[in-house]
Order: sequence, then structure tokens, then C-alpha cells
Amino acid sequence: MKNKNIKRLFIVAVAGAMLMASCNDDDFLDKKPEGQAVPGEVEIGGFDAQAFGLYAKFRTQAGIADWSRYWFQSIRSDDAAKGSTSDDAAGFGTIFDTYQYSAVEGFAASNWGGHFNLIFDCNDLIADVDESGDVTEGTLINRAEATAFRALCYFELRRDYGEVPLVLNRVVDPSDSYKPKSSIADIDAQIVADLQYAIEHLPTSWPAYPGRATKGFAIALLGKLYLYQQNWTQALAQFETVMTYGYGLYPNFNELFLQKADNSVESIFEVQFTRIAGQNYSSNYWESQGVRGSSVWDLGWGFNVPTQALVDAFEPGDPRKAATILYSGQDDGYGNVLPTAPPLAQPYWNKKAYTLKSERESFGENKNHWSNIRIIRYADVLLMAAEAANELGQTTVATGYLNQVRARARGNSGALPDITSGDQGTVRAAIKHERRVELALEGERFYDLVRWGDAVSVLGGLGYQDKNKFYPVPQTVIDESQGIIAQNPNY
Repeated sequence: MKNKNIKRLFIVAVAGAMLMASCNDDDFLDKKPEGQAVPGEVEIGGFDAQAFGLYAKFRTQAGIADWSRYWFQSIRSDDAAKGSTSDDAAGFGTIFDTYQYSAVEGFAASNWGGHFNLIFDCNDLIADVDESGDVTEGTLINRAEATAFRALCYFELRRDYGEVPLVLNRVVDPSDSYKPKSSIADIDAQIVADLQYAIEHLPTSWPAYPGRATKGFAIALLGKLYLYQQNWTQALAQFETVMTYGYGLYPNFNELFLQKADNSVESIFEVQFTRIAGQNYSSNYWESQGVRGSSVWDLGWGFNVPTQALVDAFEPGDPRKAATILYSGQDDGYGNVLPTAPPLAQPYWNKKAYTLKSERESFGENKNHWSNIRIIRYADVLLMAAEAANELGQTTVATGYLNQVRARARGNSGALPDITSGDQGTVRAAIKHERRVELALEGERFYDLVRWGDAVSVLGGLGYQDKNKFYPVPQTVIDESQGIIAQNPNY
């Protein structure tokens, strides 16, 4: 268990092997599990097989951690565009870049179905534990892993669709999931209940199983939900609790999205990807965002690219700009010059999807199948804590958290001075700016604009209307439920 990749393989490959229905690769399913529990660590649960299956589905299920994720979470913002070539997925570009949402295109069903499929697996595990009568520590931890995943899925669904069906029962037949949509308040109450259970039972860390859900992840997600509710007091309390769990900012922002920073001190929860012995344990999430070129620059499909608005948003001298924006025709920061545009189709690319040349040579392929997806990281917690504190009038506390993020970003440069204003409005604007540039292309910007009430003013010129804060329910879902599940308003 000393090798980092073997550790990661346990939660990635073993999970995949135990989720027999999630993969069609017979060789993959025949792989022997790697890794074992370390004596003296958290007890292994009686339902580990099902628990590992949740992580595999989280990684492999279409609509959750594949390219569907950034179409909903990133391209709908003013910071990202479809990218690729003009004729590649042009219809999807119209839908997501200009808010001409469609209830019948593939991504609609993928996003909805992927999240609910994982919820159904969580429900199975929870029911199996409850019916078993097993109340040993390890088994309750397995149940807590399921409630944490279910909470994450419902949090993402309520951001994308608003009201959705609240399905907590086993789903044996599709009709078992046909329930009228629940209110956002009821969905939120279930998320809170699931996370409180997870907080009670999850361990603070998994030294032998990197990537498994922890108490810190559940608390951070609970704080994020309270932030969306504008329950500033409860939100701040959760975030300040997370701060006591040993997390920190990774020292070098320029390295934060390289494989070397996977599961780092900044990681609160990540999707575990890796490539071992020529086998990819990943999805198309990063591959589809790589530079679209030829020969040595054939790094991917070229989607989810930065906009000029994002390029212009960075303060002069902010080192994060060069770590976020990869420029056609310029040095990549490691001594390799990209081709110009044209022949490349875009002037800018997502550098957070980029890999080192040495990594590509080591793995024997150009496309990124080994870097984890950061779901929640500590910098996000600090910025959310700053926002909650500022809304409570605690501007000194807020600027303290805000300036931790700015200090890491500037490193040894003279850029990015601390925010010193005590005016709540000025600090609010500084936090909004900091979230934009710190978390650029990570899937937070669109939802931030919506919850701040800024979406119409910022995105209106791109075609956004207030109804676009929620996506339409897939038409297939409405049809299959025979209208039990209703369409969202104004669609």
C-alpha cells in the first residue's frame, strides 16, 4: 500500500470490479482487487462491495463524471464556450451557449438519468443495511457513504432542475421511480438528513483508501447547501468546522490540477481517475477538453474552452491566469509552443485539463485519462466561508478567509494585494471576483450567478432568461411516467 497509484487503484479498480453491471469490458471485470485494509484502521464494513460500487458508478455513469458534467456546469456560464470546431456538436453549442435548452437532446436524459441511477444504487445499499440489522461500525460507515452520495446527487439535481422526484425506495421496476416532483424545501430537508447521518458515521480520513467519502466532505457539502439557502449562520458554522480537519491550500496553484496534486491536502472530495498498465480507469471528462490538434498536439476533442470574458476577468499579474488559460501559438509554461489558431480551432484552451509532456510520454498516450476531477476543494470552502461571514457583517473574518486564497495564488509575486476594505459591498464584490478566477472552468460560475441573482444581468446578452436557471425535465421521463413527473414551468 506504499505506492500512490496502487492505493488509488483500490478505490478505482476494485470499485469497478465490484460494480459488475457498470462496465462491459470483460478483462476489466476479471481484474483481481488490489489493496487491502491496514490493521488498526477503520473497520471494513459488511457492505463494502456495494459501497465500492457507488464509487465506480460515480466515475463511470454517463451524466455524472463524464463530459455531460461540464456542459451543464461550465458551458452555461459566461466563462466557457462549446469550443472544438464550429461544426462539431454545433447543436449542443446552441443549446448550452445560448440557453436554447432542449428536453429531447441526449445530454438532458444523460444528466437526469445518471444522477438518479446512482441514487437508486444508494437506496439499495441503505435498504440492505437496514434490513440486515447489522449495526457494526463498518456497516454503518457503508450506509453513510450511500447517504453522502445520495445527498450529492440530489444537490446537483436541485441546482439543475429545481423540483425533482424524491425517490428513497428501492427501484425494481421503472414505475417505482415515478413520483410527483417534490418541493426544493423537501429535497433540501432530505439532503440535510442524509448529510447529518454521513457526518455522524463517516471517518475523518481513509489513509488506505484515498478517494472515499469523509466527514469533511459531508460537512462541506452541508455548508454549501446552507449557502444556497442563504442560511449564513449555519453555512459558516459548517465551513469553520471543516477548517479544523487538517485541510489546507496546496502550495503551488500552477501544479494544483496536475496528477501530482491528486488527493492533496486541498482535496475534500474527488472523482478518482488513473491509468495503469495501459488500462484507463476514467471517463471522457478530461479527454474531451484537451487541445484539438494533430500529431503531438492531438490531446483531445477541444470542448469547454475559456471565453474572452474570462481571459479579461483576471487582475493584472494574477498567476492563476497562466495556470487556467492555455494559449494557441504560445508557450505552455513548460517550454512547448502550441500551434497557432488556425490551424488550431480555438485561441484558448482549458489549462486545468492539460497534462505534462512527461506524463503523456510516461502513460504512452496524449489524452488525459489519469487526473482526478476536483469536486470540492479547500479553496472553495474558504471562499464560501468568506461569503457567509460577510453576509453576517463579519467583514474582518471574511477578508481573512479571502486573503488566504489570494496569498496562495500570488505566491512569491507582487501581484494580488490583500483585500483590506471593511465595507460589506466592496468585500462582496471581491468575493464574487475571487470565486470566478479561483474556480474558473470548475463548474461553479453559472450556479453562483443564479444564486446571487446576477444571472439575468450578466448572461442576458447571451440569451439567458430567468427560466433558464433550471433545465427542462427530459421529455422521455415525462412520457415514461405518463405525466406523473411534470415539465418545469415555461418549457
